[in-house]
Amino acid sequence: MYYGYGYGMGMFMDPTYILVLIGAILSIVASARVNSTFNKYARVRSMTGMTGAEAAQRLLHHAGITDVRVEHIRGNLTDHYDPRAKVLRLSDATYGSASVAAVGVAAHECGHAIQHQEGYLPLQIRSALVPVANFGSKLGIPIILLGILFGYNYTLVQIGIWVFALAVGFQVITLPVEFNASSRAVRLLDQQGILAGQEVKDCRKVLGAAALTYVAAAAASILQLLRLVLIFGGGRNDRRD
Repeated sequence: MYYGYGYGMGMFMDPTYILVLIGAILSIVASARVNSTFNKYARVRSMTGMTGAEAAQRLLHHAGITDVRVEHIRGNLTDHYDPRAKVLRLSDATYGSASVAAVGVAAHECGHAIQHQEGYLPLQIRSALVPVANFGSKLGIPIILLGILFGYNYTLVQIGIWVFALAVGFQVITLPVEFNASSRAVRLLDQQGILAGQEVKDCRKVLGAAALTYVAAAAASILQLLRLVLIFGGGRNDRRD
Protein backbone atom coordinates (compact mmCIF):
# COMPACT_ATOMS: atom_id res chain seq x y z
CA MET A 1 0.00 0.00 0.00
CA TYR A 2 1.42 3.42 -1.01
CA TYR A 3 0.62 6.73 0.67
CA GLY A 4 1.13 9.79 -1.56
CA TYR A 5 4.53 11.15 -0.67
CA GLY A 6 5.64 7.94 1.05
CA TYR A 7 5.63 9.05 4.66
CA GLY A 8 8.74 8.56 6.71
CA MET A 9 11.99 9.82 5.19
CA GLY A 10 10.12 10.96 2.08
CA MET A 11 8.05 13.34 4.14
CA PHE A 12 11.16 15.32 5.06
CA MET A 13 12.86 15.05 1.66
CA ASP A 14 10.02 16.22 -0.60
CA PRO A 15 10.44 19.38 -2.74
CA THR A 16 8.05 21.40 -0.57
CA TYR A 17 10.74 21.51 2.11
CA ILE A 18 12.14 24.48 0.17
CA LEU A 19 9.28 26.50 1.67
CA VAL A 20 10.60 25.84 5.18
CA LEU A 21 14.10 26.77 4.02
CA ILE A 22 12.86 30.07 2.59
CA GLY A 23 11.09 30.85 5.86
CA ALA A 24 14.24 30.10 7.86
CA ILE A 25 16.34 32.35 5.62
CA LEU A 26 13.84 35.21 5.96
CA SER A 27 13.92 34.88 9.75
CA ILE A 28 17.73 34.82 9.88
CA VAL A 29 18.04 37.86 7.62
CA ALA A 30 15.44 39.81 9.60
CA SER A 31 17.09 38.95 12.92
CA ALA A 32 20.50 40.01 11.64
CA ARG A 33 19.03 43.25 10.32
CA VAL A 34 17.36 44.24 13.58
CA ASN A 35 20.47 43.41 15.62
CA SER A 36 22.80 45.40 13.36
CA THR A 37 20.42 48.37 13.17
CA PHE A 38 19.80 48.43 16.91
CA ASN A 39 23.51 48.12 17.70
CA LYS A 40 24.30 50.97 15.31
CA TYR A 41 21.87 53.42 16.88
CA ALA A 42 22.51 52.14 20.40
CA ARG A 43 25.79 54.03 20.04
CA VAL A 44 24.00 57.29 19.16
CA ARG A 45 23.08 59.25 22.29
CA SER A 46 19.87 61.27 22.12
CA MET A 47 20.28 65.03 22.48
CA THR A 48 17.89 65.17 25.44
CA GLY A 49 19.90 62.49 27.30
CA MET A 50 16.64 60.87 28.36
CA THR A 51 16.87 57.13 29.07
CA GLY A 52 14.47 54.53 27.75
CA ALA A 53 12.80 54.27 31.17
CA GLU A 54 12.47 58.05 31.49
CA ALA A 55 11.06 58.36 27.99
CA ALA A 56 8.54 55.62 28.72
CA GLN A 57 7.40 57.34 31.93
CA ARG A 58 6.97 60.62 30.13
CA LEU A 59 4.99 59.13 27.24
CA LEU A 60 2.72 57.18 29.57
CA HIS A 61 2.08 60.30 31.62
CA HIS A 62 1.32 62.28 28.46
CA ALA A 63 -1.21 59.61 27.43
CA GLY A 64 -2.88 59.82 30.84
CA ILE A 65 -1.82 56.28 31.77
CA THR A 66 -1.08 56.16 35.49
CA ASP A 67 -1.63 52.48 36.27
CA VAL A 68 1.21 51.02 34.17
CA ARG A 69 4.56 50.36 35.87
CA VAL A 70 7.89 50.58 34.06
CA GLU A 71 10.24 47.82 35.17
CA HIS A 72 13.67 46.51 34.26
CA ILE A 73 13.99 42.98 32.88
CA ARG A 74 17.15 41.07 32.12
CA GLY A 75 18.13 40.12 28.60
CA ASN A 76 18.78 41.73 25.24
CA LEU A 77 15.76 43.15 23.40
CA THR A 78 13.38 41.29 25.70
CA ASP A 79 11.28 44.45 25.98
CA HIS A 80 7.52 43.94 26.12
CA TYR A 81 4.26 45.24 27.51
CA ASP A 82 2.23 42.87 29.66
CA PRO A 83 -1.44 43.94 29.40
CA ARG A 84 -2.59 41.56 32.12
CA ALA A 85 -0.18 42.85 34.77
CA LYS A 86 -0.10 46.35 33.26
CA VAL A 87 3.68 46.38 33.33
CA LEU A 88 6.03 47.75 30.70
CA ARG A 89 9.28 45.79 30.95
CA LEU A 90 12.46 47.20 29.42
CA SER A 91 15.61 45.16 28.83
CA ASP A 92 19.21 45.83 29.80
CA ALA A 93 19.89 47.59 26.49
CA THR A 94 16.86 49.86 26.84
CA TYR A 95 16.00 50.68 30.45
CA GLY A 96 19.02 52.78 31.45
CA SER A 97 20.34 53.73 28.02
CA ALA A 98 19.94 57.21 26.56
CA SER A 99 20.53 56.08 23.00
CA VAL A 100 18.18 56.76 20.10
CA ALA A 101 17.61 53.01 19.75
CA ALA A 102 16.71 52.55 23.41
CA VAL A 103 14.30 55.47 23.44
CA GLY A 104 12.66 54.18 20.25
CA VAL A 105 12.15 50.69 21.64
CA ALA A 106 10.76 52.05 24.92
CA ALA A 107 8.35 54.26 23.00
CA HIS A 108 7.23 51.29 20.92
CA GLU A 109 6.24 49.42 24.07
CA CYS A 110 4.41 52.52 25.25
CA GLY A 111 2.54 52.33 21.97
CA HIS A 112 1.21 48.93 23.07
CA ALA A 113 0.16 50.34 26.44
CA ILE A 114 -1.73 53.12 24.67
CA GLN A 115 -3.34 50.56 22.35
CA HIS A 116 -4.49 48.66 25.42
CA GLN A 117 -5.91 51.78 27.03
CA GLU A 118 -7.81 52.72 23.86
CA GLY A 119 -9.13 49.20 23.24
CA TYR A 120 -7.33 48.90 19.89
CA LEU A 121 -9.21 46.06 18.18
CA PRO A 122 -6.27 44.16 16.60
CA LEU A 123 -4.56 44.09 20.03
CA GLN A 124 -7.71 42.72 21.62
CA ILE A 125 -7.93 40.00 18.97
CA ARG A 126 -4.26 39.11 19.41
CA SER A 127 -4.61 38.92 23.19
CA ALA A 128 -7.61 36.63 22.82
CA LEU A 129 -5.64 34.38 20.47
CA VAL A 130 -2.61 33.95 22.75
CA PRO A 131 -3.73 30.69 24.45
CA VAL A 132 -5.05 29.31 21.17
CA ALA A 133 -1.84 30.24 19.35
CA ASN A 134 0.31 28.59 22.05
CA PHE A 135 -1.77 25.45 21.70
CA GLY A 136 -1.48 25.50 17.92
CA SER A 137 2.27 26.11 17.78
CA LYS A 138 3.00 23.31 20.28
CA LEU A 139 0.50 20.65 19.20
CA GLY A 140 -0.26 21.24 15.52
CA ILE A 141 2.68 19.27 14.10
CA PRO A 142 2.54 16.52 16.79
CA ILE A 143 -1.14 15.92 15.99
CA ILE A 144 -0.26 15.56 12.31
CA LEU A 145 2.52 13.11 13.13
CA LEU A 146 0.14 11.10 15.30
CA GLY A 147 -2.26 10.93 12.39
CA ILE A 148 0.52 9.51 10.21
CA LEU A 149 1.62 7.00 12.84
CA PHE A 150 -1.95 5.72 13.16
CA GLY A 151 -1.99 4.50 9.57
CA TYR A 152 -2.54 7.95 8.11
CA ASN A 153 -5.69 8.98 9.93
CA TYR A 154 -7.00 11.67 7.59
CA THR A 155 -9.24 13.31 10.19
CA LEU A 156 -6.45 13.59 12.75
CA VAL A 157 -4.07 15.04 10.16
CA GLN A 158 -6.61 17.66 9.12
CA ILE A 159 -7.23 18.60 12.75
CA GLY A 160 -3.48 19.10 13.14
CA ILE A 161 -3.39 21.41 10.12
CA TRP A 162 -6.27 23.50 11.43
CA VAL A 163 -4.70 23.69 14.89
CA PHE A 164 -1.42 24.87 13.36
CA ALA A 165 -3.36 27.42 11.29
CA LEU A 166 -4.50 29.06 14.53
CA ALA A 167 -0.88 29.83 15.38
CA VAL A 168 -0.39 31.25 11.88
CA GLY A 169 -3.42 33.49 12.38
CA PHE A 170 -1.82 34.86 15.53
CA GLN A 171 1.34 35.75 13.60
CA VAL A 172 -0.71 37.56 10.96
CA ILE A 173 -2.81 39.61 13.40
CA THR A 174 0.42 40.59 15.17
CA LEU A 175 1.54 42.62 12.15
CA PRO A 176 -0.94 45.54 12.35
CA VAL A 177 -0.46 45.63 16.14
CA GLU A 178 3.30 46.05 15.83
CA PHE A 179 3.24 48.49 12.92
CA ASN A 180 0.67 50.65 14.69
CA ALA A 181 2.73 50.69 17.92
CA SER A 182 5.81 51.80 16.00
CA SER A 183 3.88 54.50 14.18
CA ARG A 184 2.55 55.82 17.48
CA ALA A 185 6.04 55.72 18.99
CA VAL A 186 7.71 57.80 16.29
CA ARG A 187 4.88 60.34 16.27
CA LEU A 188 4.86 60.76 20.05
CA LEU A 189 8.63 61.05 20.36
CA ASP A 190 8.58 63.81 17.75
CA GLN A 191 5.60 65.62 19.29
CA GLN A 192 7.05 65.50 22.80
CA GLY A 193 10.48 66.65 21.66
CA ILE A 194 12.17 63.58 23.11
CA LEU A 195 13.77 63.00 19.73
CA ALA A 196 14.14 65.56 16.96
CA GLY A 197 15.31 65.91 13.37
CA GLN A 198 17.66 63.15 12.28
CA GLU A 199 17.03 61.29 15.54
CA VAL A 200 13.41 60.72 14.53
CA LYS A 201 14.54 59.29 11.19
CA ASP A 202 17.07 57.05 12.92
CA CYS A 203 14.41 55.86 15.36
CA ARG A 204 12.14 55.01 12.43
CA LYS A 205 14.94 52.85 10.99
CA VAL A 206 15.32 50.95 14.27
CA LEU A 207 11.61 50.25 14.59
CA GLY A 208 11.31 49.46 10.88
CA ALA A 209 14.03 46.81 11.21
CA ALA A 210 12.26 45.38 14.27
CA ALA A 211 9.00 45.20 12.34
CA LEU A 212 10.70 43.07 9.70
CA THR A 213 11.19 40.30 12.26
CA TYR A 214 7.42 40.06 12.67
CA VAL A 215 6.92 40.07 8.92
CA ALA A 216 9.52 37.30 8.56
CA ALA A 217 7.91 35.26 11.36
CA ALA A 218 4.48 35.56 9.75
CA ALA A 219 5.89 34.66 6.32
CA ALA A 220 7.71 31.62 7.74
CA SER A 221 4.53 30.42 9.44
CA ILE A 222 2.46 30.89 6.30
CA LEU A 223 5.03 28.99 4.22
CA GLN A 224 5.05 26.15 6.75
CA LEU A 225 1.25 26.02 6.66
CA LEU A 226 1.31 26.02 2.86
CA ARG A 227 3.73 23.10 2.92
CA LEU A 228 1.46 21.12 5.23
CA VAL A 229 -1.53 21.80 2.99
CA LEU A 230 0.40 20.76 -0.12
CA ILE A 231 1.52 17.52 1.50
CA PHE A 232 -1.56 16.55 3.44
CA GLY A 233 -4.38 18.72 2.17
CA GLY A 234 -5.59 16.11 -0.28
CA GLY A 235 -4.92 13.26 2.11
CA ARG A 236 -7.77 11.00 1.02
CA ASN A 237 -6.92 11.38 -2.63
CA ASP A 238 -3.22 10.70 -2.09
CA ARG A 239 -3.85 7.33 -0.49
CA ARG A 240 -3.44 4.58 -3.01
CA ASP A 241 -3.13 0.79 -2.91
